[in-house]
Amino acid sequence: MVALVDVRRLIPRTDAVLADPRLTGAQRRLGKPLVLAAVRQAQDQARVGDIEPSAVADAAVAALPAVAASLTPVINATGVLLHTNLGRAPLSSAAREAVQAAAGCTDLEFDLASGTRGRRGRGMLAALGAAVPDAEAVHVVNNNAAALVLAATVLAAGREIVVSRGELIEIGDGFRLPALLESTGARIREVGTTNRTTAGDYADAIGPQTGFLLKVHPSNYRIEGFTASASVADLAMLGVPVVGDIGSGLLEPHPALPDEPDAATWLRAGAALVTASGDKLLGGPQAGLLLGRADLIGQLARHPLARALRVDKLTVAALEATLAGPLAPVAQALAAHPGELRDRAELIADRLTAAGVDARPVAADGAVGGGGAPGVGLPSAAVSLPASLAPVLRAGDAVRRGATPAVVGRIDDGRLLLDLHAVAPGDDGVLCAAVLAAAG
Repeated sequence: MVALVDVRRLIPRTDAVLADPRLTGAQRRLGKPLVLAAVRQAQDQARVGDIEPSAVADAAVAALPAVAASLTPVINATGVLLHTNLGRAPLSSAAREAVQAAAGCTDLEFDLASGTRGRRGRGMLAALGAAVPDAEAVHVVNNNAAALVLAATVLAAGREIVVSRGELIEIGDGFRLPALLESTGARIREVGTTNRTTAGDYADAIGPQTGFLLKVHPSNYRIEGFTASASVADLAMLGVPVVGDIGSGLLEPHPALPDEPDAATWLRAGAALVTASGDKLLGGPQAGLLLGRADLIGQLARHPLARALRVDKLTVAALEATLAGPLAPVAQALAAHPGELRDRAELIADRLTAAGVDARPVAADGAVGGGGAPGVGLPSAAVSLPASLAPVLRAGDAVRRGATPAVVGRIDDGRLLLDLHAVAPGDDGVLCAAVLAAAG
């Protein structure tokens, strides 16, 4: 008589699997909880018969994450340069190196020469001031919404903020500008209509309770047709501080975006303060930039709320390197010539076709995205693939194992388009490898 052995009794004990040299090394790199989770997952696979008990250690090793964080590297092939869901602007190599250098102890608020406390982020602030010489002073908080909140708290708490009805915007995830500003204790004084607001509308609303006039660039939509809006120069003549929210983070005019407002132009036109994002067209980390009059910046920087909104050392390092270093990837992408993008698409398609993948180079239209340059198309080129590859490129086995980054494109007319406008030329080989892994 043959005795039946319950296969579950052959599953190795947890401590025995953890003793595997590959997993002991992983514990030092990733920490025991993540490694233990991979081991238990492999043991569960063996219990239900998906793998042999002898394969538990191998399965656990294969399931280990590449890093001790759940964020997955992504190649942005959507054609949207600043994709909010994909983290907006990718950092330059200089900014990444600066973040790595600042990851340990650093002289964030310490003067090494004197051995005494120093000004926090002095190098970052100096770089920002040099990039926007029209600003008398600068300050940095953790995002553009925080910059507006700080300005409203300091300059208009218990008072009125005068703003056009056509500029009461809603930003991502349902956050609305009026609610954000009213949370500071300020009152919103709406003027004009959705499509037409004049300087006279603002002037009629100014009174003893006016904190400031707010000029907001509607960076994620456009109103066309029978329209009118007051310029910053018009508002600056009314004798009340003008706070301008350009949103997109363009510090100076850009030839590819002639209608996009920039900080330098608004400051020269008379804005007392300009706020902007660091992780959009500037191409840096998430941050809120405050630029303008020295007396107002001083009030904002000294307010208790500024402490709650300050940026950490990694942001300080990345922002300074973005401002002082080479062109950020976003700036490089904006400067990309459609012919160069077409040549790259053809080379990638040829390589994939030679490997048996249904790939075709096609013309495409990209966009700035991220609340910048609404309605402005960017001539681009893409590689067209079967739509069935989309979920595999996003979350297939190679992505889960960390063998390739995730690749996110867009579906158009039943095909997956991998738009190259936001893909760095140096990533073309990685993109090819990811497609080949997904198709295999």
